[in-house]
Formats: sequence, structure tokens, C-alpha cells
Amino acid sequence: MKPLHEVIIEHLSSLSEGSVIAPKLFLHLGSRAAVDQALSRLVKSEELIRVGRGLYTAPVHGRFGTRPPATEKVIESYAQLSGETIKPHGASAANHLGLTQQVPVRELYLTSGKTRTLSLGNSEVLLKHAPFWLLSAGAVARALQWMGEEHASSAVKKARRAVPEDEWLQLVNSRACLPGWMAKAVAQEAVGV
Repeated sequence: MKPLHEVIIEHLSSLSEGSVIAPKLFLHLGSRAAVDQALSRLVKSEELIRVGRGLYTAPVHGRFGTRPPATEKVIESYAQLSGETIKPHGASAANHLGLTQQVPVRELYLTSGKTRTLSLGNSEVLLKHAPFWLLSAGAVARALQWMGEEHASSAVKKARRAVPEDEWLQLVNSRACLPGWMAKAVAQEAVGV
């Protein structure tokens, strides 16, 4: 039988970039202490990156050396593992929709889980708890929340031209769960006031 650390590395090599693993995935191979020790040794030998408490991912090896996996891929894998809803922060959404030229300095995501920080090499990713309506209403709602009430009317006009019709309809149909100022701006644009 292969040593535990080799089995973990083989498992990771079969996964896509950014896949997050947890000790519980390997408890069938040994005790929790043995699994934790194997993971710890793999982190020390730089064959694994510790993303957070009990969360690990493999570094990416390229022709320019080793780097952490893409943040988006780690976040997507973590969301699947944890069962949380995780979406880009409103600042990122506003930039992506062309509502602002500002580029967020810090990587920030909104989550249905608790607020915490994940580490990817030298960078940190903040997962900030957000209410359900903000996670379910779409990128435009997150962008509007970040931009604020004073920019709502102009931002909604720009956003309507920037998003596909089905995404716009999702926002219009979710007006009941939006804050009053946001629902009003969306309704005015929807009826062409």
C-alpha cells in the first residue's frame, strides 16, 4: 500500500486547477491525526498550499515556476465543497459591467457563510457574509449596492445596456427583495420613466 502523502498527491493530480480538498476526504485511508500530519508535511514541502483551516489546494507548476491557482477556480471549488453561495463583490461586478473604471485592490467575495479569509500564496481573499437577496439578485444588484443610492439611476441605465436580457429580467423580477431605493431605480428603468 502506498504512503498516505502519495495517495493525496495522486488524488490532487487527478483534479482540475484550484480544486480544494479537506482532511475528511481521506479519512478512509487513516486516522484524522495521520491525515492531518500528511497534509501538514505536504504543505511544508510546498506540494500543497494551505488555503484556510482544514482546506488545501495544489500549486500550479508552469515554465516560469510555481504559483498559486487562479482565485476564481479556488473560490468555485470551495463553494462546491462547502455548499455556500459565493459571488464576486459589488466593486468587481461594477467594474465588469463597465459602471466604474475602478479596479478593486483587494480580492473580495460575498458568501452565504461566515466572514473569513482564505490565503493563496502571498495574497488573501476575503469572503464576507452577505444577505441572501444580495447573492441571489444578480451582478447588477451587487454593483448597485456597492455604488450606493446616489448613483442608482445612472448606474441602472448603464447596467441595462450591459447585461443580457435574461439577467435584466432576473433583476426586475427580484425587485420585491431589493432595498427600496434600488427597487425604485430598477422599476423606473423597467417602465422607461
